[in-house]
This record gives sequence, structure tokens and C-alpha cells, in this order.
Amino acid sequence: MRHLTEIRWVLTALLLSFAFALAGMLWHPELHLRALEKPARMAFSVTVLLAVLAVRPGRKALWWGLIAGAMAGAVFICYQRWSLGIERPGGLINAITFGDIQLCMGMMCLAGVLDFKGRQAVWPALGALAGLLGSVATGTRGGWIAILFAAVLFVKYGHFLRARAAKALAVAALALMVSTYFIDQTGARERLEQGVTEVKTYFDGGNAYTNVGVRLELWKGALMLAERHPWRISTTGEIEAELAEEVRAGRLQSFVLEAEHFHNDILQVLVYGGVPGLLVWLGTLIAPFLFFARILKTHESASPAVTAPALAGLLLVIGYFSFGLTEVIYWSIMSTMFYAQMLFLLMGLCLNARDEGDAA
Repeated sequence: MRHLTEIRWVLTALLLSFAFALAGMLWHPELHLRALEKPARMAFSVTVLLAVLAVRPGRKALWWGLIAGAMAGAVFICYQRWSLGIERPGGLINAITFGDIQLCMGMMCLAGVLDFKGRQAVWPALGALAGLLGSVATGTRGGWIAILFAAVLFVKYGHFLRARAAKALAVAALALMVSTYFIDQTGARERLEQGVTEVKTYFDGGNAYTNVGVRLELWKGALMLAERHPWRISTTGEIEAELAEEVRAGRLQSFVLEAEHFHNDILQVLVYGGVPGLLVWLGTLIAPFLFFARILKTHESASPAVTAPALAGLLLVIGYFSFGLTEVIYWSIMSTMFYAQMLFLLMGLCLNARDEGDAA
């Protein structure tokens, strides 16, 4: 209850998401109860925050867990890619989801550099590199946008990296992230050039049945459907029927009917929930982002115990927003729960560290 004022907007955003899903079920009784699963689980993840505030676990457990997870993931995915010869490995899940979560863990490791002293700071830096390597090995391109946003955040909040070693390691990690483009074995340059070629081919009227071409055609279709009903909650059956109508009219190519989703979180929510659904979804990103940004703004001279988890929280939020620009990152329950539980975990660590600082 002591922290309710600070966390109220995050709680409100997630409760609104659940209420909106419930409203959709009341509006469309034919919807299955599973439509409530993700928003309900995200809202119930507040129990993670309660646990952190009550048990007050050490932050290092999180950092070492992220480091170990990123390194183990990198070893496994690299084994699949270069030993087993799998072109788009994904561990035991989807390649894009694996690559995005792997990169997200790596970026949060980079924030953990603030919380390590001396030579120990090399470990979170290695975790950051492992996260990048694991993401690159999957062949996922959407995560590269997140790296650009992460660089902007580190420019904005670079003054928190007070130790020279921490600054050097952070800069080295970011530089090595960019250097993967120039290493042929990573396939990063090939994937980027392939993407540029597919974009040109699509707009020149050539073969659209490519990875990028399919996304562009789906985005085109999503905008068409959103224009039809900008304020309405729609069901999967309604959306499939409308897409089929656009295909029959020759305005969309038939392969859009094979896709499970629109490969963009913003368009996915806009099509199925209209403008109200988009605003509710944006709240689940904006409210947490403002929470962590406020922590950093109001604690300029705070210890790394406060700033490290706050910066990790910003990287988590901006990472998921970036991933959603070319993929529906919330499609998987695994990636959805990673976001919600990690979000409340980092919020709890920030609040605990700030309380300890105030008591000192």
C-alpha cells in the first residue's frame, strides 16, 4: 500500500487491458474464454511485485540469472545454427520469439554493468554480447531496431555509468553489437541486404511472396480493415471474412489468408480492437516506461542499486515495443509472461533499493 501511488498507473493499464478483453467477450459471446488468458495473466503478475516487496531478494540473483540465461541460450542456439546446420534455429520455440527474448536479456545485462564493480563488470558485458550473438544466430532482423533504441537510451542516461570501466565495457558491448554486420559468419549483413532487396522488389511490383513482402502485404491489408471499423472490436472470423473479401476484389494477394497474424503489434491491436484497443495496449507500454523514467529522473545521484534495474526496465519496455514493429511479440504466451513478470520484478527491485537508500 505504501507504493500504490507510484505503481497505480501501471496497475491501471494492465487492469484496463483485462477489462477491454472482457468487454470484447461480452460484445461477442462466441469468443472463447482463452481471449482473457493473456490480459488476465499479465494483471495477475502483480503478485511478482508483491513477492519482491515482501521477500526483498538480492538484485545480483537477477543479474547472474540473466547472464547465465543469455550465455546458455547463445551456446544452444549457436550449436543448432552452425553444428546442426539449421538455418533459422529457435531453440525449442519459434526462432523470432527466441531471438527477441535472447536480445532483451542481453540488453538488460548491459544495464547490469552499472551494478557490478571493477573487473566483475565484465560478466554482464559478456552476457550482453551473448544475448546479441544468440539473437543474430536465429537470423531475426526485427530485434536490430531495438539495438538502435537501446543506443539512444544509453546516450540519454550514460551519465549513470560513472566508473570508467563500466563506460568502457558498455561502449565496447555496443560496438561489438554493430560489428556483427561486418562478420560474414553471423549472416547479419546478408539478412539486411536481403531485406532491402525484398522491399524494393515489392514496391516495384515483383514477387511479393518473401519474408518482407508478406509483411508489407499484411500491413497493407491491416490498414484497409482498420479503416473499415476504427472503433469496433472484431473477432477472428470477421477479420478472416473481410480479408477474403479484399482478396476476391483483387486488392490483396491470396497468401495473406495463410498468416496467423499481421506481423505488427500496433496493426494487430488496431484491427481487432480499433482505436480504443490500441490506446489500451499502448498504456501497457507507456505507463511502465514512465515509471522507470521517473525513477531515473528523480534519483540522479542514486546508487546503481536503483538506477540499474530502472535502466533495465526501460530497455525491457523499449525492446518489446521495437520487436512489435515487425512481429506480434505478444502472440506467444511465453513472451507475454516474460514481459509482465520481468516488468514487475524490476519495479519491485527499484522500490526496494530506493527504500534502502532512504533508510540509509
